Amino acid sequence: MTTPPQRVDGRTARSERTRNAIVDALVRLIDEGDLRPTADRIAKLAGVSLRALWSHFADMETLFAASGQRILERRDASFAPIPADLPLAERISAYCHQRARLLEQIAPAARAAALKEPFSPALQHYRKLHVERVRDEVRVLFADEIGEDEEVLHALTSVSMWYHWDTLRTPMGLTPEQARATLQRTITALLDRPDAQAQAT
Repeated sequence: MTTPPQRVDGRTARSERTRNAIVDALVRLIDEGDLRPTADRIAKLAGVSLRALWSHFADMETLFAASGQRILERRDASFAPIPADLPLAERISAYCHQRARLLEQIAPAARAAALKEPFSPALQHYRKLHVERVRDEVRVLFADEIGEDEEVLHALTSVSMWYHWDTLRTPMGLTPEQARATLQRTITALLDRPDAQAQAT
């Protein structure tokens, strides 16, 4: 009497393994520089047939959605909350070091997403989630300095995002450390102001 549920569980586990292998293959190809991986290449790396790939994902859009979730989870696993009670200079330094590390980590996926995002609601959704998470982080971490100044919050969020980072790294040709130092100087200029200090006291 217990055999049918065990068989169903076995099929479910195999299906989940196959699905994860496909998503892992897509993310790995992107990490390795293949910004437009085809279904053929994804299936080959995952060790599955094209038929199996399309049986788990109705189209590339659903596969983008799954890979976007995987990348968001990877970002969350690499994220460490910064204590909000540190002195301002220490908070800014810790924040910029972590942002630099995370932005370098997601760079291949961000470049691949930029090619498809205008046509992909799934990728647009995950970009908005990234923006919201960064906005929430800076709102909490620099609450005293931001106060009710929404313009400062917008500015901090904007300069913390991948497109700003990519401008520093690619057309400007800065090293990761140079880009981090530039980010830190920008955020310091936004936060370490007389009016912000007056708000915090």
